[in-house]
Amino acid sequence: MSLPILFFERMQQQLGGQAAAFFSCYDRPALRGLRLNPLKCSKEILAAALPFPLEPAPFSPFSYYAPESFRPGREPLHHAGAFYMQEPSAAAAVTALRPQPGERILDLCAAPGGKSTQIAGLLAGKGLLWSNELVRSRAKILLSNMERLGVRNAVVSSCAPEVLCTALAGFFDRVLVDAPCSGEGMFRRDETAVQEWSPEHVDACAVRQQAILESARQAVRPGGVLTYSTCTFSPQENEGVVTEFLKRHADFTLADCGLQGGRPALEKARRIYPMDGGEGHFVAVMRRDGDAPRLPAAGRFSESLAAKELLGQLFAALPEGIPTQFGDKLYLLPQGLPPLQGLGVLRAGVLLGEEKPVHRKGALPRLEPAHAAFLAAEPRQLLQCVALEREDARVQAFLHGEEIEVPQEYRGYCGVSVSGVTVGFGKAGGGRFKNHYPKGLRMLG
Repeated sequence: MSLPILFFERMQQQLGGQAAAFFSCYDRPALRGLRLNPLKCSKEILAAALPFPLEPAPFSPFSYYAPESFRPGREPLHHAGAFYMQEPSAAAAVTALRPQPGERILDLCAAPGGKSTQIAGLLAGKGLLWSNELVRSRAKILLSNMERLGVRNAVVSSCAPEVLCTALAGFFDRVLVDAPCSGEGMFRRDETAVQEWSPEHVDACAVRQQAILESARQAVRPGGVLTYSTCTFSPQENEGVVTEFLKRHADFTLADCGLQGGRPALEKARRIYPMDGGEGHFVAVMRRDGDAPRLPAAGRFSESLAAKELLGQLFAALPEGIPTQFGDKLYLLPQGLPPLQGLGVLRAGVLLGEEKPVHRKGALPRLEPAHAAFLAAEPRQLLQCVALEREDARVQAFLHGEEIEVPQEYRGYCGVSVSGVTVGFGKAGGGRFKNHYPKGLRMLG
């Protein structure tokens, strides 16, 4: 790999005697990893499904290395949201953030969703996750990944950080800023990152990172935590940004990030290089002084009879949340939401389905469920679920969007599971199963 000469010279100076080990990594393929999604899958189910042994990565209890040859798009459990492909060291930031069930968490720069879905797994459906991405096209990718992994207690938004954090000042127990950066830790897997690198780009990133942290600090309650991470090696974007932030804000102090992998940076932060088992990350944790009670949520949302009716048609017992309606769309909202207006919200909670007009005089609208409603449910929670094993030929047929055969007793809408993990739904009748797997998600070839 041809590295930028100024980057090469800086890293030689930065690493000293370890530079040779660092540069030798660029003669080898990038490290790949995947992270188990505990919301939907167990380690035992994942290990039985994958065509390689699970080798733990040191940056998260749910992270494992994946071989270069692995193609997740061919694996049914990937479609089911049982795991997320994530570069191993990228999991370090959320491990340092230490989300606890019941907390309110903000992931301010969240696309494409690796860290948000990791946070959601640790929250275990308790508390509130707010995942934001400024660029709307990237926010849609974030939303798709949150849906696939079955996250129920989240808000996905596309909002400027200064607007969002001002509106939700002091609302969150923990805030993660995985800041846009010069991407030096992506060089082995993204040639574009190499081409776009320059000292001027590093300078511009550092300025933008400072601005994002200035917004993010507002959202942290007194006694809360602000975690800052990048996937770059640049001291200017890492130690420099954190040091300048702490100088300006005496109410924040550096805390031990608690990571074992990587190398020390600053007094209590951590930097991960390719020779440490990951492509590259920097993590620093800052705690805000004081200890204030959490602000009330204060969001008011009316229950919808149509949403409750649809829940009753699909679920054996009504799941926790607020069944509500916006326009013709039906949702199950998480408890504890703040007001959502003006914050660029793409989705709050789970999309259950929608009302479809029936063109008969006096007829009530028809309720049609959404793919997301099934992905957010375990098979045992559904009234009906066609249970398939991974080796069943019907699994591939279903993921291709084809009609499949099912037992005669199945009638109406019902889920489909693969090795005990819900992957989608369809409508059964007469031993046939009309496929409702979304066209844009179907397996090709």
